[in-house]
Amino acid sequence: MKTETSRTVQLTRRFNASAERVFDAWITPATASQWLFTTPTSKIVRAEVDARVGGSFVFADRRENEDVEHVGNYLEIDRPRRLVFTFGVPKYSPVMTTVTLDIRPLADGCELTLTHVDVLPEWADRTAEGWGKLLTALGATLDEAALTD
Repeated sequence: MKTETSRTVQLTRRFNASAERVFDAWITPATASQWLFTTPTSKIVRAEVDARVGGSFVFADRRENEDVEHVGNYLEIDRPRRLVFTFGVPKYSPVMTTVTLDIRPLADGCELTLTHVDVLPEWADRTAEGWGKLLTALGATLDEAALTD
């Protein structure tokens, strides 16, 4: 749902992990449920991923005895370079937006650029803050996994 007032949120982060590990962390339910759409006060209680073009995902986090679903459909999958999906949180808005992840391999890890388009203006700052926290959590999850490998 593009409007004249919609916003684009873009963040770039470097990770010590390979592009493949970063990419897989988005589509592997066991890994994604450790960091994706979680907060310090919530817990993922359902993680369903059908990682194919046209497939969908549902991550439900429990917040104060209430489940909040984060849903979307995969539009493009080019492992490990690019992942594009629709995204919405139906409890808070019927609007579906689009998120693109571009992952560039580096000599010592990779760089991920997340671009979230069609964000409603009133959600832009909160969306940027939320993705920033989630990317930080992704990095911590990947670093922790590297210690146990």
